[in-house]
Amino acid sequence: MTRLTAVLETLETLIGFDTTSRNSNLDVIEWIEAQLTPLGANCVRIPNSQGDKANLWARIGPDVDGGLILSGHTDVVPIDGQDWETDPFHLTAKGDRLFGRGTSDMKSFIALCVAFAPAFARLELPRPVHFAFSYDEEVGCQGAPSMIAEIRGSGAQPSAVWVGEPTRWDVVSGHKGILLTQVDVTGHEAHSSLPELGLSAINEAVDLMAVVKEIAEDLRLNAPTDSPFEPAYPTLTIGEVQGGTATNILARSCTFLFDLRCPPGFDPDMILAPFESAAARADKRLKDRFPEAGVRVTRLSNVPPLDIASDHSGEHLVRALTGDNALRAVSYATEAGQFSLAGIPAVVCGPGSIQQAHKPNEYIERAQLEQGVEIFTHLLKRLAT
Repeated sequence: MTRLTAVLETLETLIGFDTTSRNSNLDVIEWIEAQLTPLGANCVRIPNSQGDKANLWARIGPDVDGGLILSGHTDVVPIDGQDWETDPFHLTAKGDRLFGRGTSDMKSFIALCVAFAPAFARLELPRPVHFAFSYDEEVGCQGAPSMIAEIRGSGAQPSAVWVGEPTRWDVVSGHKGILLTQVDVTGHEAHSSLPELGLSAINEAVDLMAVVKEIAEDLRLNAPTDSPFEPAYPTLTIGEVQGGTATNILARSCTFLFDLRCPPGFDPDMILAPFESAAARADKRLKDRFPEAGVRVTRLSNVPPLDIASDHSGEHLVRALTGDNALRAVSYATEAGQFSLAGIPAVVCGPGSIQQAHKPNEYIERAQLEQGVEIFTHLLKRLAT
């Protein structure tokens, strides 16, 4: 069996697991463990509090400082409402493209890791290769922190982490962070013909959403001129709004969610201070009218940015393997920022395109996997020295 065939067969198996973030990922974790354990890998599961999901941290090689982490997330985004031409949970080849949910984001990188694991295990490694496969990356990078804490508290420390998000094998040195916020507004129901007897949660939410828009526009108008990011400024967008029962009822509840994506060097708390003040004022005003009414602001996740700091062994290695020396920064967030914040230098580089991620008919080009096999083959030679 060629290495490319092994990667393709591994990817086919991985795509067959429906690891949409709302589902458990334990089946795919168990399958990966079953591939790694016979190779002598030391496998550690780090479960979530409910026990229905888990990270997997596996080590091949000696328990010494200086190893490399190969990192990826096992979860994928939903297919709900998307018009797929193929079965999203079956790898389907059409020409030079391979279709399936997670082909680009990011099961192809995990497939390379697992398919090459036997070759890693056959080496007399002076330093270990770690695999770090997480859950719930797609819903705010919620799984990785507990795994990172486990790695950091384990004794021997890796020297770098390679996060295989889809970049078409371009090296990414920095990315924005993301802060996801949920706002719950509670009003007081009444007939819409008698608005003075109630309080519309939707009306109040609209006022708060207007504050979000004002902040977003101010960020755009004051964009830095020397940023490597595109767009150069922090972006603030409202992604979900839910509320109301009927057109003739003043809404009792309204919920909206927004995300703030900041380049390194920006303070999310400072940016959102005007919104927090407006929400606090609205909460008091609503409670003064109806004690059960009010505004609750909840931060669902806060993923740190990845600072552009390319002078570390992980980035040197990936640049040597890919031949890419361009400096890049991206506007999406990854778990690399969490690793970096914990003191493990990180670089982002992997197969597939972010432009295919999350879309119907997601695909990866076969050539991207062929290039991955070449890169991982070079990695084998590097690790043996």
